Amino acid sequence: MSIPIIQPHHIFGLQASVVNNVFYFDDQSIMFPAGSSCVRYNVDQKWQKFFPGSEKSQGMLALAFSPNRRYLAISEKGERATVAIYDIQHDQSRKKKLLSVNDLQSQEFVSIAFSPDSKYLIAQSGNPDWTLIYWLWKKQKIIGVMKTTTNANPIYQISFNPQDNTQICVVGDGVLKLLRYSDGNLKQTNFQKFELQNFLAHAWMPDDHIIVGTDMGKLYLFELAELRWEYTIVLDIRKSPSASQMPPPPPPQPTVTAITTYSKGFMCSAGPGVVYVFERGEEKDTFKKIRVIRIPQDPFSTDPTQAEQQEILTLCLSPSEEALIASTNKSQLYSLTLSSAEISKSELANFEFLSQSFHSNVITGLDICIRKPLVATSSVDRSVRLWNYETNVLELYKEFQEEAYSVAIHPSGLYILVGFSDKLRLMNLLIDDIRTFKEFTVRSCRECSFSSGGHRFAVVNGNVIHIHSTTTFENLVNLKGHNGKIRAIIWNQDDSKLISCGMDGAVYEWNTLTGKRESECVLKSCSYTGLCITPDSKTIFAVGSDRTLKEITDSQIIREVPSNDFAYTCVVMSHSGRMLFLGTANGTVRSMKIPLPVKPEWNEYQAHAGPITKMMVTFDDLYLLTVSEDACLLFWKIIDKEGRVLKRDKEVGHAEEILITKSDLKEKNQLSLELKTRVEELKMENEYQLRLKDMNYSDKIKELTEKFIQEMESLKTKNQVLKTDKDKIEIKHKEDSVVILEKHAKDIEELESINNQKLMLEYEKYQELQLKSQRMQEDYERQLNEMDESKSQALEELTEYYETKLQEKGMLIEQLQEESRQQIKESDETKKQIEEDADREIQDIKIKYERNLRDEKEANLRLKGETGIMRKKFTSLQKEIEDKQEEIEKLKSEHQKLHGVIRSLEKDIQGLKKEILERDETIQDKEKRIYDLKKKNQELEKFKFVLDYKIKELKRQIEPRENDIKEMKEQIQQMETELELFHKHNTQLELNIGELKQKLKATEAEMRKEMEKVRNVESVVKRFKTDLYNCVAFIQDPKKLKESVWQVYEKYVPQSEVFEIAAVDSDIQREFGRQRNHLEKSIATLQKKLLKDTEIHRADNVHIMQENVALIKEINDLRHELKVSRIKVHDLEVALGTIKKNKKPCAVEFKDNCSRSGGVSRLHFDHETERIIELQRQEIKQLREQLPTEEEGKPVGMLPAIPIQ
Repeated sequence: MSIPIIQPHHIFGLQASVVNNVFYFDDQSIMFPAGSSCVRYNVDQKWQKFFPGSEKSQGMLALAFSPNRRYLAISEKGERATVAIYDIQHDQSRKKKLLSVNDLQSQEFVSIAFSPDSKYLIAQSGNPDWTLIYWLWKKQKIIGVMKTTTNANPIYQISFNPQDNTQICVVGDGVLKLLRYSDGNLKQTNFQKFELQNFLAHAWMPDDHIIVGTDMGKLYLFELAELRWEYTIVLDIRKSPSASQMPPPPPPQPTVTAITTYSKGFMCSAGPGVVYVFERGEEKDTFKKIRVIRIPQDPFSTDPTQAEQQEILTLCLSPSEEALIASTNKSQLYSLTLSSAEISKSELANFEFLSQSFHSNVITGLDICIRKPLVATSSVDRSVRLWNYETNVLELYKEFQEEAYSVAIHPSGLYILVGFSDKLRLMNLLIDDIRTFKEFTVRSCRECSFSSGGHRFAVVNGNVIHIHSTTTFENLVNLKGHNGKIRAIIWNQDDSKLISCGMDGAVYEWNTLTGKRESECVLKSCSYTGLCITPDSKTIFAVGSDRTLKEITDSQIIREVPSNDFAYTCVVMSHSGRMLFLGTANGTVRSMKIPLPVKPEWNEYQAHAGPITKMMVTFDDLYLLTVSEDACLLFWKIIDKEGRVLKRDKEVGHAEEILITKSDLKEKNQLSLELKTRVEELKMENEYQLRLKDMNYSDKIKELTEKFIQEMESLKTKNQVLKTDKDKIEIKHKEDSVVILEKHAKDIEELESINNQKLMLEYEKYQELQLKSQRMQEDYERQLNEMDESKSQALEELTEYYETKLQEKGMLIEQLQEESRQQIKESDETKKQIEEDADREIQDIKIKYERNLRDEKEANLRLKGETGIMRKKFTSLQKEIEDKQEEIEKLKSEHQKLHGVIRSLEKDIQGLKKEILERDETIQDKEKRIYDLKKKNQELEKFKFVLDYKIKELKRQIEPRENDIKEMKEQIQQMETELELFHKHNTQLELNIGELKQKLKATEAEMRKEMEKVRNVESVVKRFKTDLYNCVAFIQDPKKLKESVWQVYEKYVPQSEVFEIAAVDSDIQREFGRQRNHLEKSIATLQKKLLKDTEIHRADNVHIMQENVALIKEINDLRHELKVSRIKVHDLEVALGTIKKNKKPCAVEFKDNCSRSGGVSRLHFDHETERIIELQRQEIKQLREQLPTEEEGKPVGMLPAIPIQ
């Protein structure tokens, strides 16, 4: 097997120490530093892309993104300060350039920025230089250098003017400078005099304005070094209810640590967890605060207000200005959608986590669940978190009051064991909480682990290991033997053994049932930090402080693999036992193959910005998980050489069950019931309100239509009036225009005559001036000639004067030369005399020293004779010693050679034996392989025959199913025709209802007439009664009574109606009763008919829906069968292709057969079925929309009864 390959898949974390640590790549994705890489994260689709840092880098310090959104610059700390520039729009994200300065003392660039055209880059070096460097980065050419601060005050931020490549702003502690690049130099523009403060951040605004923020919460607006506007931030301190008796902390200072601009103004951080939004005011160069955005409290923390105290480091807006992202000093990313309606209405808004919350301090513990895709992490930030490595989501987290040092998750994923600084706690993993149900008095437990079966767990307490039962919590065994702190423990697969290593240099193998030590390997020079064991429990791999990987079998170190540069901190092996992964102290991950090769080989990957603390491989060997001191959790995909994800032999499905307490379940059930009732009530209310609204709107529509009709009529009349006015004005305008044209023509003639006169006058003036200019020219020429003559005379005089002076100077020079010659002669004579005196003295000294030399030579000759004798003796002795030593060395070399030959021969013998064994094994394996392949070949040929037959059968099956689909289509068409008939029937019924309504209206009108008649009759009766009363007054006088009765008779009873009254009244009553009965019966029958029709219509609709559902199910089943058959065919093609490469694959034959038989149309079967399903879904939607409208249009219930008086 080759060396395993891993690639980064997803990272959870943020490097808060990096300057400008978050920015938008586009509207959907952002970039931020995490681990040793810069990550591009798509907010919508949740994928990540990694840009790794340089290999020898000591960490990132600052980021910059080019305005053309193509280049990413990363400032890295190292032996020399460097800036790496990446082309991030390229597929491979190549590193374009690596910029550095040779004669720079500083090892870091604290801030970097691109120019507006992305051609130039500026970088601010750190302590002790504080030098600003201006690069033409594509050519790696430095075109400007300037020392920005002399008092060693730190610089925080530098930037270009977005409209000008040559203008740069620099801010720092007591530093506020505006620089301009011109003629190859950077020159400073002086600001107006005002008190310098600790300037933390700045941003460029339109029209060369700069907004600057300080650590005292002050904002200044400058225009070309002149102060235009000033603002002091005052925080609104919110009192949070606290149960503690402690005095309240001092109020936070409003510091402006980040500023970003947008089209209407700017946004800035205004103290811990607060962002102010400013908009341009009505006056020039003024701004007003319009909104406050806060970081909300964290409900999962023991102190929810801690989240509000985070310092905002960076603010960035999306290119469309729809979203705002903020990064904090606790390594969190918050976002806010500015375009939402709720935010635009209110002045106060709250941030939300961009994806999920991250760890903010060193991650100390890591463990993986077997039955669920869960990862548990613990950290010094006092939080325990559960992550899902398949969906890349934070499933659950909770903050506690103590620091968490270790974590272990039960194989079932229902319990978690966490070692806190005060106690060890066993907790339940509920649906939305982590609750403690058992505590153990183990302080600062650094290592804990559940057994593979989950029935026991091991806990490290200093240099002792306690093994407890998971069910009874009983302390079963205590393992004592280590002299130093235990740094790692691991169970074997069957839980019979536990292996531990510690700072004392010991690796012990324990029997977990008896508690006895079965084997040990002690190396006191190495303090171990991590270990792992092979699946067969025979070999242990351990790493420690001596920078080597040790392979231990049978209590003996059989191999050591040096790391060359950095110490290994942890080691983990895959569950297959074929891959080994190691974490180093500089944050890199190394992968090796098992068994280890003779020459150490590995692949190294950039991972974290700090030492790796823990590593784990998932149960299916698909993912490697690493955590580090940089507070980042990184998921790696384990792949083969071809880039494919590794597959396990047995795939085990993940469990989906969760824990929930009875009280929570009851509460949730009760809540759901309450919500259901509330929903029903709301539905009723909404329906009622909708009806009321419909009524109101219909009334309003009627009123509006009437109003509009009246307005339209009035407008028509107005329009006609205006038309007449327009015609009148047009006539008037034509007349006026004729008069004006005539006047204009006269004026033009007059102006022409006046202009001609003026031109004549001007021409005369011009001639006069021309004569004047000629005279002036003549005068000037005369004057010039005179001046030339005077100048020539002056020149002659000057030349004569200077020639005389030159002659005088020449005479002086000759005199001086003569004097110098005489002086030279005198010096020569003195020189000769001095030389003669020196020669005499030298000769005297020579004679003296020659005598001394003779004496010395004689003495020397004597001594030489004596030394010659001694030398001969010495040489003879030395030769003897050398001869003896040479003989000894020869003997030693022969001895060593013989030993070497013996060893080499022994090694050769062992190697040959091993080779013989290996070759025998390989021969046997190959023979078995050949036999197996032959068998496989025969089976595959049989399988091929069976598959050919199956393919033919499938073809036969597809044809009748296509016929079924056609039949179903015909059925759908029939149903559509039936639906149309139903629609027609409904329209006829509606017409009938309309006719009946009209008849009802007519009967009501007749009733009104009859009522009027009744009223008239009643008035007649009243009058008749009064007349009768008057008649009764004459009851004593019969004549008068007779006359009055006769008058009444003549008055009320005409002769023509006498005989008809009785008959007519009875006929009218009969006819009225008959008509009323008839109408009531017809209305009742129509209502019954309507009810029946609606029931039939509903039943038909339900029937159609059911048939459609059945058809869709059948289509889905057919699609599924087709997919299965295709997959089978593909697998068989692959299987056949491996054995017989020369033969044509089944898939090709199948395609050829299809093309010959004209079955090309069947290959697009999926597309056709999907299109049919979509059409059916559209029709169902239309029917559903039509049904409620038709039901609302139909009258339900009895018609109102006709009133009869």
